[in-house]
Amino acid sequence: MVSKEVSVLHEKVSLYEAVLNNILSGVIITDPDGSVIFFSETYGKFLGMNPQKKIGRHCTEVIENTRMHIVAQTGIPEINHPHRIMGQDMVVQRLPIWIDGKLVAVFGQVMFEDVKDVSVLASKLSLLESKVELFQKELVDLRSSRYSINNIQGKSKIITELKRLALKAATVNSTVLLMGESGTGKELFAHAIHDASMRRLNPFIRINCAAIPKDLLEAELFGYEPGAFTGATRAKPGKFELAHRGTLFLDEISELPLEMQPKLLRVLEDKEVERLGGTRITRCDFRLIAATHEDPEELVKQGRFREDLYYRLNVIPLKIPPLRERKDDISILAENILARLARDLGRIVTKISDDVLKTFENYNWPGNIRELSNILERTLYSMEGLEDTVRPDHLPVIFQTQSERSPRLGSSSWRNIKDVSEKEAVMQALRTSNNNKQKAAQILGIHRTALYKKIKKFNLS
Repeated sequence: MVSKEVSVLHEKVSLYEAVLNNILSGVIITDPDGSVIFFSETYGKFLGMNPQKKIGRHCTEVIENTRMHIVAQTGIPEINHPHRIMGQDMVVQRLPIWIDGKLVAVFGQVMFEDVKDVSVLASKLSLLESKVELFQKELVDLRSSRYSINNIQGKSKIITELKRLALKAATVNSTVLLMGESGTGKELFAHAIHDASMRRLNPFIRINCAAIPKDLLEAELFGYEPGAFTGATRAKPGKFELAHRGTLFLDEISELPLEMQPKLLRVLEDKEVERLGGTRITRCDFRLIAATHEDPEELVKQGRFREDLYYRLNVIPLKIPPLRERKDDISILAENILARLARDLGRIVTKISDDVLKTFENYNWPGNIRELSNILERTLYSMEGLEDTVRPDHLPVIFQTQSERSPRLGSSSWRNIKDVSEKEAVMQALRTSNNNKQKAAQILGIHRTALYKKIKKFNLS
């Protein structure tokens, strides 16, 4: 029995020695009197010594400038200390080993064989820290809002008052309901409110309720666990979780299916979510901004929208006016949009003639600011390379005789004009992207699902 225990002990000692001998940097161990009881092979090779011949000798006879015996006397560890051996500056550590309150040995190890390695490591660490800071800043920029209140252009009384109310809304966490026709800039206001709030350094998460298929919307909002449904092979957080400490923007909230509305109401009340297929409740601290181009009160009357959810959303209502109700801003908007487009497209066009501005002011703009941007982009494509001013003859055909017919146009005519403009915009985006649906959707600023709907609507192949 004793023989077996001795054998096991020998095996352990051999294992520990093998480990110490394979540590790349040198290792030395002394007893409490400073005599060497272990000298690693790697340390011996580095110093040009035979390790076995150093066992039993005092450390001061083996290593110049050593302090192993001093650590044994004081019991105070020396970590990352400089040590000069054979004319070379190193960094070492000396650690007292205690058992049952008694010092039994001192462990010494070379951390850096050349002190210059410390400087190199410090430089690499500094570089990594700088990269981390840069990546953190980039992450904040990617997650946060893209626009501020300064990006909302216009000096009319109505838009000035709306900007004031938006900044006021940014000071609280109450839900905001943005109402207005398509293309009026509701998302721009949502970004601006988030940017002006205390949540601006945290995520701005956007989801278009009309662009995501009904059966996928719940998974997008709540997230899911593996096996929750066919194809769910990994866990995915929902938009509520992603918006933690930030802002969740639900665009086209009126398209939220009726069966989803009580679930949204419950999340707004409790600020708790449970992933599909999951059992764990997650608390989410987010601020909700919703938007719709339809009249929510009319939707409630029609039974398409829950009244209790409407009241929960309509805490701070902001109604964005259509472009035809803020014609004083048309020239400012047109000039700013033109400058941006010219810069992006590499054109030298910098001016818009007074006749064009007058034509714009007389137009009804059923597509609002989005249509104005689309018209100017199409105009730039049609102009010659050296022209620097937009003139009436550069405009699309629907504007050529617009001044003559605009007073007589009814709502159905305006809708036809809007459809024509929208169809041409979709076709232009498809041509520009070489029929790449994803890129075309990005050009139009819509989700790919919404693009497919428009392709089907206009019967485009």
